[in-house]
Amino acid sequence: MFSLLFLFLVLEAPQSLNHKEASLCFLKRDLGPTHYMDGDLIIGGFFPLFIYESTRMLSWKSFNFNPKRLNNLYQLQEKHYNQVLALMFAVEEVNKDPNLLPNITLGFQIYNTYSSDVRTLESSLMLLSGKRLIVPNYHCEKQQKSVAVIGGASLDLSIQMASILELYKFPQITYGPFDSILSDKVHFPSVYQMAPKDSALALGMVRLMVHFNWTWVGLVIIDTARGETFLWDIREEMNRKGVCAAFIEKIPLGLKSLTYSFNVIPRNIHGSSANVIVIYGDLDSRMALQYAQQYRKLYKKVWITSSHWDFTMRHHSVNVETFNRALIFAGQTKEIPSFKSFLRTSKPAKYPQDIFFKKMWNSAFQCSFHHIKYHQDCSQNASLEMLPLRYFDMSMSSLSYNIYNAVYAVAWALHEVLLTRSEMEYWRDEESVILYPWKLHSLLRNIQFNNSVGDQVFMDEKRNPVANYDITNFVILDNGTEVLVKVGEFIPHAPLGEDFSIRENVIMWNQIYIKTPRSVCSEICGSGFRKSARKGESMCCFDCMPCPEGEIANQTDMDQCIVCPEDEYPNRERNRCLPKFETFLSFREPLGMTLTCTAFVLCFLTVMIIGIFVKHQNTPIVKANNRTLSYTLLLSLSQCFLSSLLFIGKPTSAKCLLQQPIFGITFTMAISSILAKTITVVLAFKATRPVSRSRKWLGSRAPISVIFICSLIQVTICGIWLLVSPPFPDVDPHSEPKHIILKCNEGSLIAFYFVLGYMGLLALGSFTVAFLARNLPDTFNEAKFITFSMLVFCSVWISFLPTYQSSKGKTMVAVEVFSILSSSAGLLGCIFIPKCYVILLKPQWNTQEWVNHKSFARSRHHSKAFPHAS
Repeated sequence: MFSLLFLFLVLEAPQSLNHKEASLCFLKRDLGPTHYMDGDLIIGGFFPLFIYESTRMLSWKSFNFNPKRLNNLYQLQEKHYNQVLALMFAVEEVNKDPNLLPNITLGFQIYNTYSSDVRTLESSLMLLSGKRLIVPNYHCEKQQKSVAVIGGASLDLSIQMASILELYKFPQITYGPFDSILSDKVHFPSVYQMAPKDSALALGMVRLMVHFNWTWVGLVIIDTARGETFLWDIREEMNRKGVCAAFIEKIPLGLKSLTYSFNVIPRNIHGSSANVIVIYGDLDSRMALQYAQQYRKLYKKVWITSSHWDFTMRHHSVNVETFNRALIFAGQTKEIPSFKSFLRTSKPAKYPQDIFFKKMWNSAFQCSFHHIKYHQDCSQNASLEMLPLRYFDMSMSSLSYNIYNAVYAVAWALHEVLLTRSEMEYWRDEESVILYPWKLHSLLRNIQFNNSVGDQVFMDEKRNPVANYDITNFVILDNGTEVLVKVGEFIPHAPLGEDFSIRENVIMWNQIYIKTPRSVCSEICGSGFRKSARKGESMCCFDCMPCPEGEIANQTDMDQCIVCPEDEYPNRERNRCLPKFETFLSFREPLGMTLTCTAFVLCFLTVMIIGIFVKHQNTPIVKANNRTLSYTLLLSLSQCFLSSLLFIGKPTSAKCLLQQPIFGITFTMAISSILAKTITVVLAFKATRPVSRSRKWLGSRAPISVIFICSLIQVTICGIWLLVSPPFPDVDPHSEPKHIILKCNEGSLIAFYFVLGYMGLLALGSFTVAFLARNLPDTFNEAKFITFSMLVFCSVWISFLPTYQSSKGKTMVAVEVFSILSSSAGLLGCIFIPKCYVILLKPQWNTQEWVNHKSFARSRHHSKAFPHAS
């Protein structure tokens, strides 16, 4: 409310007053000291040299905030005087340059900026008025020399100053952090920003986190528009890089920040598992948290901040040990020649009228000037170089560098004016120069120059470059000395890989950490494990799960496991893929060797049976079972045994083409022979009837025709199979984890099952006919043996189908070979072993007399059982 009233008075005051009238309209207020150096033209400088002494607000024992205990005490910030000296140094350089502003000298007037809107507005008006007793819209003679203002260490200060200076179109050059709000030329047409854009600060901080694998980081941000912009940028970059925010705390502005910072923020920081904390704020928020932290020791934390949050500058009673070994992003600056020499020779005696310098010197060196002359030092050899970092920094900070460039920007703009003289007016005595400040805007907007170290400076904010950063380590040595050690840098526009560098061996970590600290929500998942997110928690909080079968994790902290190539398999630790070995059902391995020997033994047994039948071919038992069909069946079975050998050994194109067709054709011949034998038995029984027509088929070649026709159908099926989709060599990398199975691909499963189905149809027909003829009265009737053999055969192949489908790799081949051998052996054993038993062990049964006797007995039994049979 007071600010609004103050502005109203400013706007409504008369436009010109003489000295007598001025005394009737002024704001009587003591604004504190200023420092003035005369010149033809004056530059105003606004610097935060004093801040409010906030320790009196706090009850240290009870941790309670008491607003009633406010005292209007201000604490000198000695280190900020580096900014004043940077302005003085730049002005002296400009005045010494005979080519820049010939015959014109620059002067300056220094004001303090307070953390108060009213006091800042009054200081701004004091610049315009030029009187200790501020008179709105009045200016004294010396104030007519003012051409520009350099000030605004923060956005709030810049806006407060602009609210007055903008009324008079007075050029205001800010040296604080770049802020997009001030770039709005509609609301701030007279404000210029010297600082480079810090839009890459968040990117650099996240690069630092990623470098050290810090994925669990706390954020403490000032609650302003600038803080919100930074928070948005850093969270977006953290999400891209897989870094999570453990917590987000916002430091409010004003007196409320003291209570909140004192009670809430330290408690939340201390209670968090994050060991790395990012702090982004300004001077006021820094002081608030520094006062609070001394009651909650947060030594275990690693702090990341910018140079605007200066740990080295603090109140005497504040313990800074908490922030020891912090990592600070500071805007890169080049060392200005002779600046350190200027600082070494700067003493109060050199500037006797500078009350700020005297106060700063008195505070830093703990001496008093009240009883001695100001030109005398409290120490004969005292120098700014002797002061510790908490009081003064001999290097040029980014803020001081911006001030130095701002002075030169004004000087170069005036230089352009001198070249044209179009904007100049003279007093009557032609000794003083008058320049209306608002006429500098057209020049300032377009000014660009190279400063003394070769850096190009732009006043056009659109061409303002993005800041480069030095990464420094704030270290408190054992003897209490505070130093800033450069440990790296971040150059946003450098090529990838060259933009970020860090020297880990130079960094001195907090005493808690012997080596590089860790800050993670969950420990790293080792190789062979993948991350499994916890439901409802941040992506950085996870459990480690072993990779599933067939997959590996060859790096740490992998989100997904990697599937090994088909020709490789995971090792036991599942962190590496090993090459698979080719394998197949070999003759040399035990299973292949067993099946091979079995096939040869059964084939040899079949040959022996053929020999027995040939030797006893004229005996009744051989003749009664149709020698031709028996020989055909035995030869087919021998080929069935041998066909199984095509399935053993390394698959080749020839083997794959011959396997299934030979197996199907030989088995078809065997089953069709059995079917022919069964039909022969039925015809033989019917031929015993006197008037039966079956007699004429017994001596014909009808059984051979059955074999030929049935086999021809199977040959046709196999021929179509080979023409349309023939089998071929293939690999199976999935059945066995460590092996690649070499096998024959059937080409067409439909054709394969069609072959099996046709054999099954023949077998079912043989079984049906044999089962119906099993009780026919005939000597050496084979129907019962054929029935049983077909039952065995069908049982084997019915079991084969599900087993074959569920098998993989070599087992599938072994199942088919076993089915071939077992079904063939079943046919051989059930049909021919009983005959061999009679031939070899019961020869008396294999005689004509025994046959006649058995036939007569069976005939009588048949006549009694069927009295009406003819």
